[in-house]
Amino acid sequence: MARYAKDHKQATRQRIIEAAGRRFKKDGIDGSGVSTLMSDAGLTNGAFYAHFASKEDLVANAVADQLGAQNASLEALAPGRAGLEQFVRAYLSAEHRDDPENGCPTAALLDEIGRCTDATKQAFTNGLLTVIDDIAARLAPESPPSARAQALGVFAMMVGTLQLARALADPKLADDVLDQGVHNALSLLDAGPVRQRRVRRPS
Repeated sequence: MARYAKDHKQATRQRIIEAAGRRFKKDGIDGSGVSTLMSDAGLTNGAFYAHFASKEDLVANAVADQLGAQNASLEALAPGRAGLEQFVRAYLSAEHRDDPENGCPTAALLDEIGRCTDATKQAFTNGLLTVIDDIAARLAPESPPSARAQALGVFAMMVGTLQLARALADPKLADDVLDQGVHNALSLLDAGPVRQRRVRRPS
């Protein structure tokens, strides 16, 4: 009986985290109150503190969970460069643009995460680097760390492109931005890592 109770509590906690992740991406962190988050999970407000110390605690867990799910979907794609192209085209698609609730947590929440606590920022950093390292491993299987900066740069460009497309009132222009973003991202992926240039000191 005790084992059932423990498993049930963990399942309930995970349900809250997943529901909160979707709600945060749809309405924003600040725009999502505890009552709404618990209602989404089919629970009462009073159950919240049995699972989380604070809303910020839930935010950190939801961000980590969302990035973990994103990495799992990336890992499920075709190996190597082919999988990266699949990822880019799906990320910079009209479907992803129009469905933030089920999309990338970085594009939906980046500005708010920048104002969150250090714990949430750390959860975001850890989760994002897992995604980035998967991309880097596909770019440079022999030496993934050498491609980390390149992977971060490409992903940052993709995030900004998606955010811009979502903010535009003109659907045709938004589509054009996404198409150009796909071209730019694939070109950057094929360009190889930028080598650090040594700065010559004045004599």
